[in-house]
Amino acid sequence: MTRHRVDRPAENDAPGSWHEEPSYPAVPEPDFAVRRATLIVLLAAAIVLPFIYAATMAYSDFRARVAAASDVTVRTVRIADEHALKVFDLNETLNARVDDLVHGLDDSRIRAREADIHDKLQEIGGGYPQVASISIFGAGGMLLANSRYFPAPHASIADREDFIGIRGGRILEHVSRTMTWHAGAGEAIFNTGAARRNADGSFAGLVSIALRRSYFESFYRELLGQESRAMTISLMRADGAVLASYPPKPGGEQALPPALSSALAANATAGVLRIGSSPETGRGEILAYRRVGSYPVYVSCAYSRAVIWGDWYRRATVLVVSMFAPSIVLWIVLALSLKRLAAEQQAWSRWQVEASMRRSIETAYRQSRKMEALGNLVGSVAHDFNNLLMIIATNIQIARRRGASNFERELGAVERAVKSGQSLTRQLLGVARKQPLRNETIDLARWMAASRELLNASLGAKASLSLDVGPDVWPIEVDIAELELALINIAVNARDAMPNGGRFTLRASNVKLERASGFALAGEFVQISLEDTGAGMPPDVLAHAFEPLYTTKAKGMGTGLGLPQVYAFCERSGGLATIESKVGEGTAVRLYLPRSSAAPSEAPAVERKPEALAMMSGLRVLLVEDNDEVAAGTEALLRMMGHEVSCVYNADAAIPLLFDTAPPPFDVVISDIHMPGAKNGIDLAEAAQALTTPLPVILITGYAQELERARNVKVRVLSKPFDIALLETMLEGIQREREQRAQAAGKPS
Repeated sequence: MTRHRVDRPAENDAPGSWHEEPSYPAVPEPDFAVRRATLIVLLAAAIVLPFIYAATMAYSDFRARVAAASDVTVRTVRIADEHALKVFDLNETLNARVDDLVHGLDDSRIRAREADIHDKLQEIGGGYPQVASISIFGAGGMLLANSRYFPAPHASIADREDFIGIRGGRILEHVSRTMTWHAGAGEAIFNTGAARRNADGSFAGLVSIALRRSYFESFYRELLGQESRAMTISLMRADGAVLASYPPKPGGEQALPPALSSALAANATAGVLRIGSSPETGRGEILAYRRVGSYPVYVSCAYSRAVIWGDWYRRATVLVVSMFAPSIVLWIVLALSLKRLAAEQQAWSRWQVEASMRRSIETAYRQSRKMEALGNLVGSVAHDFNNLLMIIATNIQIARRRGASNFERELGAVERAVKSGQSLTRQLLGVARKQPLRNETIDLARWMAASRELLNASLGAKASLSLDVGPDVWPIEVDIAELELALINIAVNARDAMPNGGRFTLRASNVKLERASGFALAGEFVQISLEDTGAGMPPDVLAHAFEPLYTTKAKGMGTGLGLPQVYAFCERSGGLATIESKVGEGTAVRLYLPRSSAAPSEAPAVERKPEALAMMSGLRVLLVEDNDEVAAGTEALLRMMGHEVSCVYNADAAIPLLFDTAPPPFDVVISDIHMPGAKNGIDLAEAAQALTTPLPVILITGYAQELERARNVKVRVLSKPFDIALLETMLEGIQREREQRAQAAGKPS
């Protein structure tokens, strides 16, 4: 018989008919990576290639514009040079004619023939538009004759720079700086001068031709034409003093660029400079310069880079818009394709991981339940163990008080075993977050100095201890026993990590933590850093260091509760703990404990000796305890102290006793918190405080959560297993309060 595989059961099959289990062919997974890579490559090419082409075209266009600007600048400066050379050559010719006119005449003879010389000077310079006037000066600098004025005004240029320079034979001063000619209605001029010589070669005076600055600026304006928005032509002396410029420089003359100043100082004849934006120029320029013949004068032509950039930017904008308009459409299509591919992959992934997600959730749930059960188990075992220790401790006290002196060594051994059990219980409850804390404020520097021997004993003889706790470290509020246990746990781990000896360093400092720095807490903390030079931990071990019951030590050498106790202690104290380690370099554990605003305790409370317990007068005590053995031991011990004791099983039975008579027949209530029934010890305490005359209450607990709630009720609290002497101290305080109230009311206590 041939069987056919079907995708789903047939709807008309009778019950009990045989079908194979549906079997679906494996669907090949689409190669999303290849498709995505292809689309990304296409998108990158669609973006990069147009950008490369546009950048290449724009760069080429910019270089062409710079080259064209350089050519225009060089050609323009050549024309300006030729024009200036003709003007200054003409000036030499005019100077020679004037010198010939007055050759051999001294100052007095020139003055005597001033009218005739004036006419000749007008004839010599009157036909040239650049010439403002021609003047003849004597050896002392006095004006002897002038082409524009007759008679010549009484004036002297003896102190003028160009006169002094020409008389001294300096070539630079043959061309003066620009000055305002007041006689010419404020016209700006500069002078070119030539020395007159006597027959013996001595200085006889000066022939000066005043040239109009406006003549040069007019020529430059016509030369530049439409290019005046981008170009500037200047005529300047060799020392950089500007004689004429177009367009005129705003604010008058400005400092030359350092590169041009250096070229002028070196007497360079010509050159082209590319000057970037600078404080001197305020802009970038392409600058060409040429020296005018052998004269101490230069012409320069500057092309603004800002104009080049502006023209290039407008051209590049048109290029980019025309090129990228179609490219943007292609980019959008490719981007939508990538988005659609991502949606397809997400749908595929959701379909693929649906079953595994269910398994992951179930696994995580089972792990969570396992850890919760572990915590409850640890807490429950530790709580019951506390009760056992409580029974043993109370019965030891009873045995001592009954005079069992012959068994002192045996009782001492039992007490030591009880203390070891208490330490283990504290570790178990600490890891389960159920160990109540007895916080008090301490000065860490003083406390650590007293704890040095404790750490030395934990480290052993091979390891050296170094303490660095300054006196300015802030006080902290912690459970001293938990802090001691945390330091011992870390020190023991350090000792095991340094079997051949090493150095263990404890440092303390003040720090301010901020959430922005990656810390889960923020505020002022004291950092206690404990560092060893041991073997260190590999990363896989370091990741589980704070996990309960995790240990890498040999069987019987470790419980896996040391570092978890450290972590739980810091967390419940309002701080945190971190650990860093590197194989071969050692381990550093850092405890961050919050700063306390209270003053540190000066000295611990003094324990009372058991002999003092019988000195108290009796109190009427209502003892509420569900554990029969704990109740029996505590009741017997209270009776030995001289108190009257009434014992009930739980709070449900105790509350009616408080309201049967007024006032209630009790002086104090001592109650456990965690008991069977509808009410617990905290409910009982609230009922006792609600009486007309509130009763003092002492609550006993082994759970941290209950301890916090009990403190809010404002009652006295003892955490299991408690010290009998501490209970006696509380009862003594209640007795004193009772006597004070009785004296105030005028009644016997």
